[in-house]
Amino acid sequence: RSSQQGADSGDGSPGSAAAETPSSEDFSLSLLDTNLPAEAETELRSFIAKRLTKGALFEGMGSVASVGLSIPEYKVGCYYCRFQQENLLEMATLETDSSAPEYVVCFLGGSEKGRTFRLELDKYIQSLKTNLDLEQKSLETCVNPYLRSWFEDAICPVQRVVQLFQEKLAFLLHAALSYTPVEVKNADERTQKDISRFLAAASLQGLVQEGTMTSLCIAMTEEQHKSMIVDCSGPQPQLHNAGSNRFCEDWMHAFVNGAEGGNPFLFRQILENFKLKAIQDINNLKRFIRQAEMNHYALFKCYMFLKNCGSGDILLKIVKVEHAEMPEARNVVTVLEEFMRE
Repeated sequence: RSSQQGADSGDGSPGSAAAETPSSEDFSLSLLDTNLPAEAETELRSFIAKRLTKGALFEGMGSVASVGLSIPEYKVGCYYCRFQQENLLEMATLETDSSAPEYVVCFLGGSEKGRTFRLELDKYIQSLKTNLDLEQKSLETCVNPYLRSWFEDAICPVQRVVQLFQEKLAFLLHAALSYTPVEVKNADERTQKDISRFLAAASLQGLVQEGTMTSLCIAMTEEQHKSMIVDCSGPQPQLHNAGSNRFCEDWMHAFVNGAEGGNPFLFRQILENFKLKAIQDINNLKRFIRQAEMNHYALFKCYMFLKNCGSGDILLKIVKVEHAEMPEARNVVTVLEEFMRE
């Protein structure tokens, strides 16, 4: 059995557990740090042990599951991720019988919708792997404070950006959808990171073709209007070279109205719904364009859709890039551009 040190925790804070051979039952879990009551910690440890026995934890890739704990006596969302220190990972590949410890970090939140933050939390753990020394001597000074700030650092940025921008959030949403470069000035480091994370979370990266995204970024950078400037020198950010449309303004109201509850998981869900609607509109427009190659009435439907969807300016740019190599579709897009300009 492995007797290596690990860590485990929850209730909105850090934790971890060591496992030498996660695919078998021959491992032990050693508590490194937690802020859970003893009974709940034992239940969480049991949950993680079962997952390890089944080989259900993959190196560096977190999972989200619902966990029932006696305290606070309801199911909570649990993000858990197995990893090994970077320097020890290299050593382990050189030795067949490596005894390098592995760790499982658990974060518990009051919502089972934490899966929407899985990628952010994966990056958070990656940063822990590469930047922190998990030896006992650095546990109190480095590891614990880093882990305990997970909620503020990984979950709350979207909420903070909504509260900072208020009605001006529409311009930020428009920049994210249209791949407009954003330059932040006179902001502290946390605000800069928050805005950057919000833009990444609100963009359609990974949802549209990679070639399309690259071409759009190039096209937006080459356009006459320059980067959108966000000046944070005052209490309210001042925006320059900013654009918006009715679609982004409507969704801005959804965010601002949601601010009353102050639930960061709700904000992220609204953001996911915003992107889902944008993708649905793009797919509908593509379908209309395919029909319009043969049918003049469908061309009129395309035009009416662009006019009424509230985001015609952005959708037209996206389909123009995607259909650049398709002559018939490109002709349809050219006609639509002329109609929209008029």
